[in-house]
Amino acid sequence: MSPSPTVKPGGTAERTRDTAPGSPAVALTDVVKRYGRGPGAVTALDGVSLSVAHGSFTCLLGASGCGKSTLLSLVAGLDDITAGSIDEVDRPVAMMFQESALFPWLTVSGNVEIALRVKGVGRAERRRRAAELLETVRLNGFEHKRPHELSGGMRQRVALARALAQEASVLLMDEPFGALDAMTRDILHDELERIWRERNLTVLFVTHNVREAVRLGDQVVLLSSRPGRVLHVYDVDMERPRRIDSTPVAQLAAEITDALREEVARHGD
Repeated sequence: MSPSPTVKPGGTAERTRDTAPGSPAVALTDVVKRYGRGPGAVTALDGVSLSVAHGSFTCLLGASGCGKSTLLSLVAGLDDITAGSIDEVDRPVAMMFQESALFPWLTVSGNVEIALRVKGVGRAERRRRAAELLETVRLNGFEHKRPHELSGGMRQRVALARALAQEASVLLMDEPFGALDAMTRDILHDELERIWRERNLTVLFVTHNVREAVRLGDQVVLLSSRPGRVLHVYDVDMERPRRIDSTPVAQLAAEITDALREEVARHGD
C-alpha cells in the first residue's frame, strides 16, 4: 500500500521511496499539480493515482492540455507536486522528448558521451560504451556524423542511446515519435520494444496516437481534460509483437478513441 502523502510547508508534497517487496516501480497517490496561487491558479492534475509495475510499458493518452507531459515532469523530478505523493523505487529515471535536442556541434558519439561524461566516466570508457549503445540502437557506423546529417528517425535513435547511457531503470518518453512519418515510427516501435525487453526497462510513454498506445502498451491510461484525472486504465492483453494495423489493436484503439471523443466533447475542447 502506498504511504500517506507527506506535505512540506507551503503545501508541496515530498516524493517518497517505498522499497517493500512487490512494490511498483513508480506509484502516484492523489497527486495534485497547481500552477500559481489564488483565484488565477490553474490545476493541471487533480488527484491522480497510478501504479506502474516493474518492467511494464505504460502509455498515457488524453486531449491536449490534460497534463500528460506535466505528469512525466513530476516523475522525473523536474517540477514539484502540490499535494499527494510519488513513490519511486526504480531510480534513476531518464527522459526523452519529441525533439531529439542533440547538440549540433557534437558528433553522434559525442552526444551519447555527454551523459557518460556527466557521470564522471573516463574518455576511453565513454567511447567504448557509446559505441555499444549506438550498436544497440542500430547506429553503428554513424559515430562521427553530425546531427544535421541524420534523418529524424536516426536523431531519435541517438536521443534514445543518450537516455540509455544514463543507466536508468525508468524511461520517460514524451511523444518521442510524434514528428516522424508512419513507416519510420513503425520501425522505431519495433526497436523500442526490443530494447525495453532486453534491458528490462519500465517505460512511461506519452502519446496522442491511440493506435500507438495500444501497439506498445501493457496498459493504456486515459486522462480527463484539464484538470487531468485518471478516467480509465485499459489492460492490453495481446501477444507481442503487435502490428499497429492488426484487427485486435484497431478494435481496442476504437474503443479508447470513443471514450476520448466523449471526454473532449464533454469539455468542449
